[in-house]
Amino acid sequence: MSLAALAHRHPRIVDWGIFIDRAPAAGWLGLQFLALMPTWAWMVQRMRDGSDDPLGLLALVALAALTWNRRRELRASPRLGWLVLAGAGTVLATLLRTGLGVLPALPPLAAGLVAVLALACGLLAFLPRNVGRLPVAGLAVLALPLLSSLQFYAGYPLRVVTAEASRWLLAPGFDVMREGTSLMVDGRLVIVDAPCSGVQMVWLGYFTAFAVALWARRGDQTFLRRLPMVGLLVLAGNIVRNSVLIAFEGAGHPLAPWAHNTLGLAVLAVVCAAIARLMVPERHVPELAEQPIPGLITTQGGRHVDTVL
Repeated sequence: MSLAALAHRHPRIVDWGIFIDRAPAAGWLGLQFLALMPTWAWMVQRMRDGSDDPLGLLALVALAALTWNRRRELRASPRLGWLVLAGAGTVLATLLRTGLGVLPALPPLAAGLVAVLALACGLLAFLPRNVGRLPVAGLAVLALPLLSSLQFYAGYPLRVVTAEASRWLLAPGFDVMREGTSLMVDGRLVIVDAPCSGVQMVWLGYFTAFAVALWARRGDQTFLRRLPMVGLLVLAGNIVRNSVLIAFEGAGHPLAPWAHNTLGLAVLAVVCAAIARLMVPERHVPELAEQPIPGLITTQGGRHVDTVL
């Protein structure tokens, strides 16, 4: 059989495979987005009824901006491994949300976590290889309405750590005792309440780290080495902010609401700026031997021709 005859008589499934392989990225991602529509509807409802802050929209906007910015570099043929993970994750998110047989449905937040990670896998199937996988997955997780859950589970431990650190910082100038999340400062009771836990600062700090790492095109290994410093910077910033506020309260001069908010925004700006600087690659300063010499023609791997004389 000739090649021409074989080309005309090949099974129709081969044509289908070629069509699927060459389907545009927008088509794949659009279908996946529609398949996960129950998750998006739950996320919108949770933000609309006041159950959570709408900060997750910033993460979704950042992912959309990344995809748009790299649209000319999207792969014509997706990476099969990431595409399989995206499809399996989409199916799993649906089963976790609805339940299967004797298996009960999981809470929407758990199913939503699988859904956004599946969406991240779908994006990574088409994004170029030099895009960090961890920052993309991190932004996908931050898209979830999880601030209220973080406040419930991590808020109290963060407040205890903040109160104890503030006690140590204020001890040289005040008579300070701690009980739980409350401090007795020179006979005045100061409570480290829920807004002082720093959960929102944690969210914004990690959002800055993920977004800047993608903008700076940080590799996963370099990003992972710097990631622990993000948590330390956020914790240090929250401790400093609370210590200053408690010092004013303990001295009998509580800050006005506008000054309280201004201090919080200033510390947040400093922390986010430090995190952004941490994620930006260091500039390479050429050594003296690498700097060009006037009048010298240099080619990579070639000879040096002196044209001064």
